[in-house]
Amino acid sequence: MNINERARQTIRSLPKTVHGGQAWKLANIEDYSHNLNPFGAPTFLDEIVASAVPSVWHYPDDASLGFRTAVAKEFDVGPENVIAGAGSSDIIRMFPTTFWEPGDKVVMFSPSFAEYTQQCKICGVEIEYIRLREENDYRIDIEELGEKLTSDIKALYICNPNNPTGRVEPRDKILSIVDECEEKGIMVFLDETLLELVDGYKDVSCASYVGEYTNLLVAGSLTKSFAIPGIRIGFGISNTDIIDQLNKVRMTWNIGAIEQVVGEKLIAEHMDYVHDAAALLRKEADNMFGELKDMGFPVNAPCDGFFYFCDISSLGMDAGTFVSKMKSHGYMVRDCSSFGPDFTSCVRFCVKDSKTNEGFLSAMRKVLE
Repeated sequence: MNINERARQTIRSLPKTVHGGQAWKLANIEDYSHNLNPFGAPTFLDEIVASAVPSVWHYPDDASLGFRTAVAKEFDVGPENVIAGAGSSDIIRMFPTTFWEPGDKVVMFSPSFAEYTQQCKICGVEIEYIRLREENDYRIDIEELGEKLTSDIKALYICNPNNPTGRVEPRDKILSIVDECEEKGIMVFLDETLLELVDGYKDVSCASYVGEYTNLLVAGSLTKSFAIPGIRIGFGISNTDIIDQLNKVRMTWNIGAIEQVVGEKLIAEHMDYVHDAAALLRKEADNMFGELKDMGFPVNAPCDGFFYFCDISSLGMDAGTFVSKMKSHGYMVRDCSSFGPDFTSCVRFCVKDSKTNEGFLSAMRKVLE
């Protein structure tokens, strides 16, 4: 039996997506390739997890009501406007599985989070890409986007902050795009997974506006903000019509009992931990920008959040070479070649605390010598 022939045609030649944050496989490497809260998981997490252990003796609440209620309160919506997921990646999977037929068309930006493409291709969806350009500071060009939003487009994907470029678009700009899409019958998947680690994120988030739109789904997660990628818990926020449809494809018991307890406690009682981290990261990001400019590293502007995306072609090396040289000094950065052939000279690296950043920047100076 040829198993490859039994696989669905849409996935036979589909490669597995590549993500950052792999330095755990390497000894004595400081990982700058991820975009987690660099201050790590909170010290009180052990106590929360321990308190949740007795819950594993029973099936988890399939509705994840406690967690959803905590999310709803944080974003000023109702629990009925929230769906729980095993990380935001689960919400990313649910969206095309729920709404798209093979041959449907969606619009995405490039570069952006690879999982959008992966899950759409699994469903046989056709994708039109809009290139985010360095000369436009990797920001959304409204005029170019408008030309792409034609009558045959079913959805638009937006990542804010965009991964890997790190650019944050203001709320009024995002909502103007959502307005245009609604007029044209186009759904909007807005991924705000990284937004909580941006200082003042509540002035940018569109999650509390979902009740005003028929077409908007906002995804979020605790993975990045609390540095807990091993605890898979995320959420989607939307109007009840969209949530009801997503629940039809959501796996039963998709959120474990421990995850539900941890998620509810963190978001209901400990968001100040994230707010404090975001404020510190803003300061360190600005400091890092000054150091990068002083050493002649090709960075155009301070990052909007807590990670930098840079084209290093002017240094006379590709991303793979730069990554290898940084690794030899004990630091892992993200090779962004996996985002497509246009980005073979692009790298991404995060911002951490002052002392750790000093070592990272020292290593970078040695690479540039």
